[in-house]
Amino acid sequence: MTFQKTLITAAVALMAAGSALADITVGVVLPLTGPASGLGIPMKNQIETWPKTLAGEPLKVIILDDATDPTAGTRNAQRLVTQDKVDVIIGSAATPVAIPIADVAAAAGTVQLAASPAGLPPGKDKWTFRLPQSNGVMAHAMINHMKKQNVKTVGFLGYTDAYGELWLKDFTAEAEKNGIKVIATERFARADTSVTAQALKLVSANPDAMLVVASGSGAAMPQMGIVDRGYKGKIYQTHAAATRDLMRVGGKAVEGTFVVSGPAVIAEQLPDSHPSKKDAIAFVQGYEKVYGAGSRNQFAGHGYDALKVLEKAVPVAQKKAKPGTPEFRAALRDAFEGMGRTVLAHGILNWTADDHWGFTNETGVMLKVVNGEFKVEQ
Repeated sequence: MTFQKTLITAAVALMAAGSALADITVGVVLPLTGPASGLGIPMKNQIETWPKTLAGEPLKVIILDDATDPTAGTRNAQRLVTQDKVDVIIGSAATPVAIPIADVAAAAGTVQLAASPAGLPPGKDKWTFRLPQSNGVMAHAMINHMKKQNVKTVGFLGYTDAYGELWLKDFTAEAEKNGIKVIATERFARADTSVTAQALKLVSANPDAMLVVASGSGAAMPQMGIVDRGYKGKIYQTHAAATRDLMRVGGKAVEGTFVVSGPAVIAEQLPDSHPSKKDAIAFVQGYEKVYGAGSRNQFAGHGYDALKVLEKAVPVAQKKAKPGTPEFRAALRDAFEGMGRTVLAHGILNWTADDHWGFTNETGVMLKVVNGEFKVEQ
């Protein structure tokens, strides 16, 4: 009897181990505190609405705060790949944090779904796929709008970190191809509370338009500084500023601002022919049912899209290996590269072996702040 009981106990233990092995574990590293918390919190909120299962298996989600700090983000990522053995890492929503996480993911052979437009050297993004649109794609939409507005010169005011530098590089390249010149460049840190000196220099240069490169609620402060110094020209903001925090903090100073965005935040304004309208509506309705009317957010939309790509790629990877194994993680990477045209709330994605950005130049939507609301520019 004792021997039989031992066999039964062992069998139960093996079954439990097999079940645990089949759990799909997703590690999430987001800025829930610090200067970029306005990006991370909405994305966390969306992820917390995810179902408890994925592709027929239990879904385990571990969410960690990177505090908008690259060191903390790297430490969290190392914990996720070594201790928790996650199948995929999502994050960070802060570009300076997402970039070092990519090194951890690559060393561990674990897919990273970056929640920011993290630029990496050629060949270094084998394990990194981006959920947001590239800066180049968004700059394309912005430059086309500037041409219609007869903008010839631009002043740049952006973060000193990777997000600001990558935007400056991509925007300048696209602008030069279209006869638009960046005539003044100023920078500031995410934690800065004033840009008075920078604003004075930019306003004295008197460009046709200003480009502010910042994120969330932090995007309002530099624009307020420019307006306070008497600037009367056009002001543009990037897709990291496509949140209601811009209007909440900036008030009248951000009225008339042009903001480039993915389609998710203006779902109802999309034409019925837009391929993303169905998913954008589903995202907005689901999110605002939980968090309230008007709570939609560009980064929450990335949380919705992350689940969509996992739902498509995981069943393909399951045919090759079980979750929780190195073989599954490699199969998941291959599945992302081969999943083809995928409609998301933020546009049409098509990752390939040669392109881990995926979104096309048609993705960017130009918005204008009108009476404290985003309106699509026609």
